Amino acid sequence: MDLLDQLTHSFRQTFNAEPTLVCSPGRVNLIGEHTDYNEGFVLPAAIDKAIYLAVSQRPDNELHFVAHDLDKTYQGSLTSLIPTHTWADYLLGVVAQFRLAGHGLGGINCVFGGTIPMGSGLSSSAALENGVGFALNELFQLGIQRVDMVKLSQRAENEFVGAKVGIMDMFASMMGKANHVIKLDCRSLDYTYAPLRMDGISVVLCDSQVKHSLVTSEYNTRRAQCEAGVRFLQTFYPEIRSLRDVTMPMLDQHLRDAEPLIYRRCAYVVQENQRLLDGVEALEANDIATFGQLMYGSHEGLSHWYEVSCPELDILVDIARQQPGVLGARMMGGGFGGCTINLVQEDVLDDFRKLITKQYKARTGKDTYLHVCKIQDGTHVIS
Repeated sequence: MDLLDQLTHSFRQTFNAEPTLVCSPGRVNLIGEHTDYNEGFVLPAAIDKAIYLAVSQRPDNELHFVAHDLDKTYQGSLTSLIPTHTWADYLLGVVAQFRLAGHGLGGINCVFGGTIPMGSGLSSSAALENGVGFALNELFQLGIQRVDMVKLSQRAENEFVGAKVGIMDMFASMMGKANHVIKLDCRSLDYTYAPLRMDGISVVLCDSQVKHSLVTSEYNTRRAQCEAGVRFLQTFYPEIRSLRDVTMPMLDQHLRDAEPLIYRRCAYVVQENQRLLDGVEALEANDIATFGQLMYGSHEGLSHWYEVSCPELDILVDIARQQPGVLGARMMGGGFGGCTINLVQEDVLDDFRKLITKQYKARTGKDTYLHVCKIQDGTHVIS
């Protein structure tokens, strides 16, 4: 049985009812890393690795959740929504936020499982939260707009789970559109879709199998460095609010000699925002080759200017550059491990898989796992 059949079967066995089925995808970000908390732009897309949920209303106020992949269950009540510090918090947090927002809910049954590789940086938690919110909206006919569901998902993770994440992951998972990327303005939440015409090209993720503990501490340090750069520049330009408002001439004139390290951090962010805008123009002109070169530029900036890469990620990008038919590659996510994202022509996919598996093992002693993705629609009911 495929996963959907398994979830449906498990739901019927457990609850003796017919479920509503929801698909909530993971996401990739093609370009625009560490720009979100600087009020810049990001360019994510929803992918065909997803969380699937089988759900129904209950006649009481109880909450019954089954984590199919973990073979674990949770039972609780709408009247007692408190963190458990387990996987159940990703569901409970969303229920709690819907209640706080004044939406009338009853009890629910839910069986869920997924095809998002764990720990791969594809935002399985955001997909699960969106899936739960979307299911509640469907089951209780609440009429909530998608963007408002995204905000409730983010609040659930920030306030209930306790992870201070930005809005990109939830936004991409909920708002994705097949064969398109989302140009999201993280200041205003204005967004547009740009076409991603990927005929004969695959999005391939290469997992470095590195999980560094540096991510949180260094993330906070980078954020503080960007804020320090803004404060320094505000003495000359009181009107600027974030690095979104800063130009390279401003940085070159005032920051480069005075604060060389802060200059490098800020310069990366300013340049990355411009790379993203140039990348959207390239996509609209169906110029994937230029877009791929901008991805390489993004990695160079992340590695040498922002310094959030690691030797393994640099090696994966270096190997990708050697393979004819790889249009672009870069690290994706917070850094210090996780995946690279690669645009690979489908006719060289087998060669790419062999080359990167063999050379990565030879150069690092580690295995890499490849995930081939398609760009799909955001969270939706499966009819």
